[in-house]
Amino acid sequence: MKKLILGFTALVLITSCKKKDDSAATTDAVKVGVLHSLSGTMAISETDCKNATLLAIEEINAAGGVLGKQIEPITEDGASDWPNFTEKATKLIDQDEVKAVFGCWTSSSRKAVLPVFESKNNLLFYPVQYEGMEASKNVIYTGAAPNQQILPAVDYLIKEGKKKFFLVGSDYVFPRTANKIIKAKLELAGYQIVGEEYAPLGHTDFTSIVQKIKSSGADAVLNTINGDSNIGFFKQMKSNGLVAPAVTCMSFSIAEVELKGIGLDIMEGQLTAWNYFMSMPGAANEKFIKAYQAKYGADKVTDDPIEAAYFGVYLWKAAVEKANSFEPADVQKAIGGISFDAPEGKVSIDPITNHTVKNFMIGKANSKGQFDIVYQSEGMIKADPFPSIATDKKVIAPGVIK
Repeated sequence: MKKLILGFTALVLITSCKKKDDSAATTDAVKVGVLHSLSGTMAISETDCKNATLLAIEEINAAGGVLGKQIEPITEDGASDWPNFTEKATKLIDQDEVKAVFGCWTSSSRKAVLPVFESKNNLLFYPVQYEGMEASKNVIYTGAAPNQQILPAVDYLIKEGKKKFFLVGSDYVFPRTANKIIKAKLELAGYQIVGEEYAPLGHTDFTSIVQKIKSSGADAVLNTINGDSNIGFFKQMKSNGLVAPAVTCMSFSIAEVELKGIGLDIMEGQLTAWNYFMSMPGAANEKFIKAYQAKYGADKVTDDPIEAAYFGVYLWKAAVEKANSFEPADVQKAIGGISFDAPEGKVSIDPITNHTVKNFMIGKANSKGQFDIVYQSEGMIKADPFPSIATDKKVIAPGVIK
């Protein structure tokens, strides 16, 4: 009996030690947050950004991690609701103690979480083009600023001979601010703006707006509608005969993912402005597409925000290694000048603005669900988050605006 008790005691001790060892092993990781809308009107776009972020994390972990630690992602659903983004960002930083967050799509969600990241001095990697007029030391902008997407797209339409412009967008920060910049440019150049309309996110009935476009005589539509609202908009555009080339629609938030959701027969011939297309040639892009489809399915497409979400993780990794620290304040100081050979080309972080130096392209939708690249900038473009045509402000240091 005594031997049995001793044996049981030893077993308990061994089991206890094993549990402590397992627990120690789980602490050998660094936590990061992944915050995107996985439900609601923006899920059509944001779910794949989440997927791309997780792919990059998986690749980095398989290669040995960062500073000897594995990356542990904690995913939260913003649910296309801006207060929910604030709540989730706070939870990720305070409760989960993440060292960075990768996420947000709409500018409303980004602005909802911005005070959280600034007050807690954490880092948000934001992967989507936006309206500018912002430069926080706590946000790393891997999407485009206006001079890297919106403004050169307007220049392209002008060179194509377009004269009458109609502005249509979702009713929130990005479309309204972007259109202020667009109007300043067009008015300065002497071009006519024949209409400007907005609809709530998630809106589906665009009958009235499309009729206004039709009666305006516009030969170019600048589209800042986001999410699945684009399905209703383009269906009604086509049913009213407002298709390319008679009326050119230049979109700023429709990429390969959205093409499939809207319908290839509806979108064929329409234009979109981005910094990356799946159809881009190059070994880095081929490798990226192969890895993405191997993980998520051979029918999956890549697009600009997906690519920016993907390389954002690699930029964070490089900055962590440069700083030899996971602490957000240390990473922020180290990230200026960091570069990565991304699928779109060699991207880098401007040490003054925290924005990414990027490519610029215009694509025309084809019947295969891809974009034929009809224009590409000669080189990478440095971001200007405060365009001089719309403001006299400028960034003089990370988070310092004069």
